[in-house]
Amino acid sequence: MGTNMQLTAKAQRREEKHFLPETLRLCASAVKFFGFAGLLLAATAANAALPIQHWQMENGARVYFVENHDLPLLDVSVEFPAGESRDDKSRPGVASMTQHLLTHGAGGMAEDEITRRLADIGAILGGSLDQDRAGLTLRTLSTERGKALEIMTSALQSPDFPEAVLQREKTRSIADLKEAMTQPAAIAGRAFNTLLYGTHPYGLSSTLEPDSIAALRREDVVDFYRAHYRADHAVVALIGDVTVAQAKEIAMQLTSGLSRAGKAPQPLPAVDMPKGEVRRIVHPAMQSHILVGQPGITRDDPDYFPLYVGNYVLGGGGFASRLMEEVRQKRGLVYSVYSYFLPMQQRGPFQIGLQTKREQADEALAVVQKTVREFVAKGPTADELKKAKQNMVGGFPLRIDSNGKILGYLSMIGFYQLPLTYLDDFSGKVEQVTAAQVRDAFSRRIQPDNMVTVVVGAD
Repeated sequence: MGTNMQLTAKAQRREEKHFLPETLRLCASAVKFFGFAGLLLAATAANAALPIQHWQMENGARVYFVENHDLPLLDVSVEFPAGESRDDKSRPGVASMTQHLLTHGAGGMAEDEITRRLADIGAILGGSLDQDRAGLTLRTLSTERGKALEIMTSALQSPDFPEAVLQREKTRSIADLKEAMTQPAAIAGRAFNTLLYGTHPYGLSSTLEPDSIAALRREDVVDFYRAHYRADHAVVALIGDVTVAQAKEIAMQLTSGLSRAGKAPQPLPAVDMPKGEVRRIVHPAMQSHILVGQPGITRDDPDYFPLYVGNYVLGGGGFASRLMEEVRQKRGLVYSVYSYFLPMQQRGPFQIGLQTKREQADEALAVVQKTVREFVAKGPTADELKKAKQNMVGGFPLRIDSNGKILGYLSMIGFYQLPLTYLDDFSGKVEQVTAAQVRDAFSRRIQPDNMVTVVVGAD
């Protein structure tokens, strides 16, 4: 994840707090009242079909919908293949700035008017951005959906990109980036992404500099918007208190004013495996920040479930993981250590992260490397695998216990065109994973000798 994207996401979360009106705070009490029942429903949903309805509109937009009248709420997202990897090499940061400015003036409404209108009706308009996709999200009371959708439609179809707002946000982004570039975690993330992806589009976010932001022009933002925010590239996800007929009307309203590309988005190039490299970066921090990894898997990777379950044993299961046991429990070298796969359109990162005292960095890194090699060679024990699957299946209902969480899955399923039964099949596919499959997948896909390593705060 690029630094600028992290900063944008933080800014959006701050904005959403400001947008949280009293009507939704009152509604939150109703959510708590129904909380226990909701968890029971979620547990049932984990073992029964989640009724995802899907259709493609005449303008090419793909729609994914779950009807749910339990609460008077509607959650909507519209996403496009307009993430950071779509930046022009000469204009890094334009994807992030474009997405960020969508709600800062649209359809002739100034940003303060948008904020006021949202507050008046109890709606939250936010955004989403990663390497692959970008777009907007909306949560509204179903009784106020008409007014809320009108604002979202303007932001999607008629953003104004005011020059004064662009200049202000550039100044703010430059200040945030300069601050981030002094922080060891951000420095490590940028260096890690550079080593991992080099000149691949996934590496563009690591090239962002204050001068790059300063050079952005309004016409760059407008051109990016016109090129990437297209109706036939849109994925619309909806869940909540509307009927199928109403969902179709909403999807049409949100996308009908967008232009059509007439062709599929340009595919991203495949990711090459980097050569193993260690980069040590001097920093005055008391602790060393260490990242280790390699390109991992795509969202539709056939090895997804063996790698996903195996990683829970290796470093994704918190205190139940092998890395935590070896690095923290036995040796007391860290407070926490983790690993994860981040599947993307092309191979997203497999990353291991930890922080430790500077004088212990080499020892901690050696333990991590030894643990990974042993796991790749031998895989999980029968007991580790059993406990991992129990925890993953047992915890799955909490991953779909709210409309907001389900909306995230709907947009993911739609964007990556995964099976509509993805959530229904999840627990069963986890249960089917064997130790031999984990060992086979890790031995083929994870190459300890080709892993890149970044140590920030090296002696």
